[in-house]
Amino acid sequence: MDFGIQLGNLDWQRLKDVAQEAEELGFTSIMTPDHLIHEGPERQANLDYFSYEAMVKATVMIEATKEAEIGHLVLCNLFRHPVMTAQALMSLDTLSGGRTFIGLGTGWTEREFRASGIPFPDIATRLRMLDEALTIIRSLFTDHSTTFAGEFYRVQEMILHPKPIRKPYPPILLGGGGRGLLRIAAKHADIVNIISGAGRTGYIALQEVVKLTDETFRGKVRFLREEAARHGRDADAIRISNAVFSTIISDSPEDAHRAAEGMAAFLRLPPEAVIHSPLALIGTPEQCIGELRRRIDAWNLDQVVFSFTDEGTMKRLGEEVLSEV
Repeated sequence: MDFGIQLGNLDWQRLKDVAQEAEELGFTSIMTPDHLIHEGPERQANLDYFSYEAMVKATVMIEATKEAEIGHLVLCNLFRHPVMTAQALMSLDTLSGGRTFIGLGTGWTEREFRASGIPFPDIATRLRMLDEALTIIRSLFTDHSTTFAGEFYRVQEMILHPKPIRKPYPPILLGGGGRGLLRIAAKHADIVNIISGAGRTGYIALQEVVKLTDETFRGKVRFLREEAARHGRDADAIRISNAVFSTIISDSPEDAHRAAEGMAAFLRLPPEAVIHSPLALIGTPEQCIGELRRRIDAWNLDQVVFSFTDEGTMKRLGEEVLSEV
């Protein structure tokens, strides 16, 4: 089982220190998002967000660690031409000795496109762009020369050298939850991080967040596997990843119930639905162990990725929960 952690708003020294500590605690994947502006639910922007470049952050994490896989959850395809994305990822892979993965998505935060002036087409267009980008990247990693003429990208006899250490290329992780993204993932991905939909709205709408439940998560996994089989792939070979955005480890069942009630009021859900929500992990260490075991079995999980909040929670996760799952 792969337990990952996403490190977001940290300055350089803290990024190094937390990455090292995460690896020592047993987190096997360490990743970072890719944003110019960080935005929470209902367009709440964090104006103090460190807008450090995602490839540079991955380089720092590679240098700070020895064994953990390093990557992104996820790179925004619209921020870079796929040839440049492939070049950067190949560089990270060779630098790390084959410890990277390819995390890529369509991009969803409309605010950062509006602010930067980078074009932000509709979700259908962005999905077609992602499909073409992945086709180019995979070819650059495996073929001697790549020529591609698509709707959005044109590449003529492009050569990328050296090739990545991991063959045929580092694992491809796609993040999203809409059917369009899952169709692309069924064609290209090795790992799919299933989250609530934000690509169509351009922001995290709570009305979309609450739609990702125990039941709908399973439905997305079924749909993904059906689409993968339609492409002639071994559907069971695609790894399923769960992103936990809020982790609360309580000292007593009563404290855990109160925390669940608080989040339930915010999301307008019953507390029991919050306990089993793919977006959260709430409970005593024993309750969290049981819930993770349930998810692994019920959702066929191969990876769980936690969002870093503080060293205390990360330490309890590693020492009291993950080591027992």
